[in-house]
Amino acid sequence: MEGMSVRLISGRTTVQGRNLDSKLTDEYFEEVAVCKMNGNDMEKSGVAPDEHVKVTTPYGAVVVKAEKDDGNPEGLIFIPMGPWANAVVSGNTHGSGMPSFKGIDATIEKTGEPVLRVKELMHTYMG
Repeated sequence: MEGMSVRLISGRTTVQGRNLDSKLTDEYFEEVAVCKMNGNDMEKSGVAPDEHVKVTTPYGAVVVKAEKDDGNPEGLIFIPMGPWANAVVSGNTHGSGMPSFKGIDATIEKTGEPVLRVKELMHTYMG
């Protein structure tokens, strides 16, 4: 994998949770199709806020919008739970019914590729 090595975590956000039944809305897209990164990591990787980054893990790759969040420690990125995070986590639930959303080795790199909307993303990954 090329790019800068990071650790990926995912979790729920208030806005993401409010829109679980309306995943086709702009509000959901703007909240969930993002990668929150420490400002120092953004500088090291040459990524500015609102630029697109490709996040690649051993399980897949997805393009999301970069957002600065200095609440994240350096080397840690956060993608809210949803279709974009699901594209880069393992489907193995280890018998719990829930995949691991924490501590996933990943790389990030700036890209000119578009951030896909939910329907496009599902078509890409589900056929």
